[in-house]
Amino acid sequence: MFIVDSYLTAVFMCIITMLCWGSWANTQKLAGRHWRFELFYWDYALGVLLFSALLGLTLGSTGAQGRPFLADLAQAGAGPISSAVLGGVIFNLSNILLVAAISVAGMAVAFPVGVGLALVIGVVTSYTVKPEGDLSTLFIGVGVVVVAIVLDAAAYRRSGGGSAGGARGLALSVAAGVLMGFFYRWVAASMATDFASPEAGLLTPYTAVFFFSVGLFVSNFLWNTLAMKFPFAGEPVKAGDYFRGGIGVHLTGILGGLIWNLGMSFSIIASGQAGFAISYGLGQGATMVAAFWGVFIWKEFEGAPGGTGKLLAAMFACYALGLVLIVYARTAAL
Repeated sequence: MFIVDSYLTAVFMCIITMLCWGSWANTQKLAGRHWRFELFYWDYALGVLLFSALLGLTLGSTGAQGRPFLADLAQAGAGPISSAVLGGVIFNLSNILLVAAISVAGMAVAFPVGVGLALVIGVVTSYTVKPEGDLSTLFIGVGVVVVAIVLDAAAYRRSGGGSAGGARGLALSVAAGVLMGFFYRWVAASMATDFASPEAGLLTPYTAVFFFSVGLFVSNFLWNTLAMKFPFAGEPVKAGDYFRGGIGVHLTGILGGLIWNLGMSFSIIASGQAGFAISYGLGQGATMVAAFWGVFIWKEFEGAPGGTGKLLAAMFACYALGLVLIVYARTAAL
């Protein structure tokens, strides 16, 4: 299987993760013009599963190091499989809440608050699984990210987020962030520590992502069905409505899943060199990417009171500084 053998390559892959995780939600915004997010999400989950199988059969089956994808599937132990699947189940619930928050509050709020909170929790929990990087630098970076979350929430409240709908958007973002912060550690715990010579029973990155995706897809029949019956906004959605969508809107949802899982896969593959905490933390720079889309492309803060722009600028600056510190934490420990 393909294995990353340098820290710089790992950082590059984490940057791709950041771009993918920060951009996939544009497909939901596009589909949302004609399509409820609950219906979009069925296609998204399918895209995630399809990409995990495709990557395993290509990169996961290439190269002389490690175990090939199919061989790794055959030898996987029940414990590691359960851990990766559980990660998918937890992530799926958190991501449905995040997509609901996007539909209510927009990308420029849901991502900085929800995914920013997930970054803080995820870096801490991932560090406990595989403690790599200078601890003090890593957690100063996390603290700066917390400041960015507070600034974004303040900007949102200035622009009308204090209303009932705005409060619901923030609440959904926070709930999504808390859950999302815990999914990555379960995937990390399922994997071997040495990808080139993996321990028996444990998973390599490609099988870990595959079982994670299975957990996400299967749990969608529970979580998304509940979201359809008891929606966060609007009327309940009928299952039959899914089959009334055109090919374009279905492909948009599948594309969203493909983009997100490209980011997830690169994050996991890169973790062998970067460490789980740094790989996850840098990937969650997606908050800046998504906030950029929301502020400058979708114009989600258009018409906001004076001073809101300064809060947003400070938020971007804090996120950038926090991410730099998280990346530097790895080299500072060498």
